[in-house]
Amino acid sequence: MADDTKRPEDEPVSGEESGPAEVAPEGAASAAPADGIEEDELTVQDILDAAELEIAEPSSEHLADLKRVTAEYANYRKRTEANREIERERVTGEVVKVLIPVLDDLGRAEKHGDLEGDTAFATIAAKLRASVERLGLKPFGAVGDPFDPTVHEAIFQLPSPDVDTETVGDVVETGYYLGSSLLRVAKVVVQVPSDG
Repeated sequence: MADDTKRPEDEPVSGEESGPAEVAPEGAASAAPADGIEEDELTVQDILDAAELEIAEPSSEHLADLKRVTAEYANYRKRTEANREIERERVTGEVVKVLIPVLDDLGRAEKHGDLEGDTAFATIAAKLRASVERLGLKPFGAVGDPFDPTVHEAIFQLPSPDVDTETVGDVVETGYYLGSSLLRVAKVVVQVPSDG
């Protein structure tokens, strides 16, 4: 027969609850382990397996990140190439600007007839002009061109009954483009329509 009498050692002490006491480790948060894996059970091999699985079957989030990074890299390459081309044109422009006074002198010599014939001076002038053209230098401004104040500088206006609109009558200094950049405007005498 069982003894139903209570003994004093079985009675709870005041302030204590009856039942088994659960003690949480000190400093542990009340978070549940991820996916049923205990933290101390996670091994390096588990991490490597998860990484290989992500490589084999990437998530849509990682694919979106990859597309974004690829687009950013493509834009970076385009910007770099554009900046490189601008810088190349700027440096070439600085070199060619030094040669423009020499080209002006050649133009004046040609107007005076000093470059006629098969002289050494004429050969050197032709080589220099060909060289700067290969660098992308393009002269502009010729007699008979329509006057454009964005690329021509009018130094004198000459009334003429022969023209209906403002026209370049004479070129004092040739203008130059380097690629799409205007290096120097052309200085011109402008023929303007006269009343009589």
